[in-house]
Amino acid sequence: MNHGFNISNKAALDLVSLGALVHRLDPGVIPFRKASACAIHVSGGEFNVAANLSDCFRLKTAIVSAMVDYPIGDLIAERVRAMGVHPFYKRFAHNGVTGPNMATVYSDRGQGVRAPVVFYNRCNEAAAQLKPGDFDWKEIFAGGARWFHSGGIFAALSETTAELIIEGMKAAKAAGAVTSFDLNFREKLWKISGGEKRAVSVIRRIVENVDVLVGNEEDLQKGLGIEGQDVTAKSKLDPSAFFGMIDKVVQQQPNVKVVATTLREVHSTNRHSWSAVAWINGKTHVAPTCELDVLDRIGGGDGFASGFIYGLLAGESPEESVKLGWAHGALLTTFPGDTTMATVEQVRAFAKGGSARVQR
Repeated sequence: MNHGFNISNKAALDLVSLGALVHRLDPGVIPFRKASACAIHVSGGEFNVAANLSDCFRLKTAIVSAMVDYPIGDLIAERVRAMGVHPFYKRFAHNGVTGPNMATVYSDRGQGVRAPVVFYNRCNEAAAQLKPGDFDWKEIFAGGARWFHSGGIFAALSETTAELIIEGMKAAKAAGAVTSFDLNFREKLWKISGGEKRAVSVIRRIVENVDVLVGNEEDLQKGLGIEGQDVTAKSKLDPSAFFGMIDKVVQQQPNVKVVATTLREVHSTNRHSWSAVAWINGKTHVAPTCELDVLDRIGGGDGFASGFIYGLLAGESPEESVKLGWAHGALLTTFPGDTTMATVEQVRAFAKGGSARVQR
């Protein structure tokens, strides 16, 4: 396919992700200040991609991360196994009081005109202590890997996590893997680790090693320090502002061959218009637009990224790869939690224009 890079046909692992594992407490439509019960979802921007590719798309994936030996760690590790993702952990002992800890994300789902609210407890997080030299990349890539993925959430956790991403990217390149990075700019995380100035400095160094970049217009501006174009977008679904920035992205990062993102117009918490776009080796591609009845929006972007990566790994055309990402991201918003409950057959059917009629 004309995407500008070579993807290995065979390897022990289809994708390796590097990032933090977290657990998300979800009280549903009840705000936390009134909540009396929560569901627990295991998540992490980088893990979600590996989990989706394993569970839905039936690929062989792995997660490189920190794991703490205490009951929360046990819960998270069990969910990693359940999604079929192979773990490469650096293990930490818990002192029974202050940690180190597996991070907690709190997020209600909102309802109607009331938006979801997301906040964190990443105090003494084990993943933030990860650093270069903690993992044996030769062992991880011993049987080969087709793709390596990480993201901006993990990069923001500490000075050492960013350096670990760069180390992993270089090892992945040496092993012949395609590399991707989801900018996933989270202002709250970067604010406590140096702000936008540090974010730009860190992310630019990471992206020097990246083939495939995932991020919307705001991610590109804040993560790479690229000024927006003088383009008047008709709506959030208008790709002109995004495509208008690509020349500057490629000028700054000439190694990048693919830039992709979702487009979302939020009418209410539960009603979104949804599309996706990609610039692939000099050509632009736009997915259809559909109307979503959203149950849980968290993880939709990771759902797009995993479906898009699957398309490229499966040898689909660039246009079809964008549609597969768009379709999987759409389906993921209909499930509770951050990771997929869809099947590859459902994704392919929706990408071809499937409907919500009863399947008998």
